[in-house]
Amino acid sequence: MKTFSTNNLLKDIRTVTSAAAKAPVQITQYRKPRFVLMSIDDDERLTNSDPRKVYAIEETPPELRAFMLAEIDKVLKDDKDDRQAPSGLF
Repeated sequence: MKTFSTNNLLKDIRTVTSAAAKAPVQITQYRKPRFVLMSIDDDERLTNSDPRKVYAIEETPPELRAFMLAEIDKVLKDDKDDRQAPSGLF
């Protein structure tokens, strides 16, 4: 990602906006990243895309199913261990 300072933006807005038309650009202020300037097409693509997906049980990809089952097993094991912990400490 190209980077421009706020001074660059004020002095040469044409260069900065031309770069932003091709790809998002970072705008710094006091040498720290503060803003991103991008085309409206890039913004719409980002705001209209939703990476979440819902699967029916039989449609779940095998690697996702394996991950979810492993996490469920961890939670169940932790819950079982908590119930078997000695009581009477308080």
